[in-house]
Amino acid sequence: MANGILIVDKPQGWTSMDVCAKLRGIFHEKRVGHGGTLDPMATGVLPVFIGRATRAVEFAAQSDKEYIAALKLGVVTNTQDTTGEVTETHPATAIQADLEAVLPRFRGEIEQMPPMFSAVKRDGKKLYELARKGKEVEREPRRIVIKALDITRRIAAEEYELRVVCSKGTYVRTLCHDIGRALGCGGCMSALRRVKAAGFTLGDSVTLEQIQAAADPAALLRPVDSLFADRPALSVGAAGEKKVRCGASVSLPPDVPGGEYRVYGQDGGFLALGRVKGGTLTAIKSFFEV
Repeated sequence: MANGILIVDKPQGWTSMDVCAKLRGIFHEKRVGHGGTLDPMATGVLPVFIGRATRAVEFAAQSDKEYIAALKLGVVTNTQDTTGEVTETHPATAIQADLEAVLPRFRGEIEQMPPMFSAVKRDGKKLYELARKGKEVEREPRRIVIKALDITRRIAAEEYELRVVCSKGTYVRTLCHDIGRALGCGGCMSALRRVKAAGFTLGDSVTLEQIQAAADPAALLRPVDSLFADRPALSVGAAGEKKVRCGASVSLPPDVPGGEYRVYGQDGGFLALGRVKGGTLTAIKSFFEV
């Protein structure tokens, strides 16, 4: 059975769930989930987890993301991107120096108001469901972290390309909207490409066309432990492996440093993501085949 991670270069016009549905058919596997939603207009890195690897989805969703976004000044829409209805237009008199001057306000830990056209829920209803009915409700701002925000090039007189590195839960189109508002002319997102997510880059990705054309699509899957490549590896013997498989803690030599580890069994198989504290190993999440 298929079990692993597929890094898909999501095409424009597809929802993240569309991609998952397509892969369910290709791999004949019901357990398929993605590690971070991309809007239909966006393209780029979409980690998809198949089979038992779906147990790792939560760890991918928590990771930082990197995007290349296009900011169009002078236009405000109800969706905060160019797919929506234009609600305002203004002369975009701001120059690049003006844009560079406001960007520091949006770096670091900031508060961001989730847009109405989003999957955030209010009283059991997704905000976009209310927005499509012309309703707007109060939302609570969220704390997010913008780790990098820079102009990479000027696309046109009123359009700039931005590089954004951010925490989970960040809406890049809202960031574009807020930057435009800070400049006094309004703005919206005109393009978005995710170039990094869960530690994977565009160089790791494959297109849906490549997946469909592959003689053996399963050969494109990455092992689930590749998601935790930034953690050191820790091997346990037969007795330790038995304890991990039973959900019990494992005593280790006191000189093993504390922290998170990729835990492997005596045959080299990936068992779990584990945590060492005070000479004791406990599993955070198990990934061995039952």
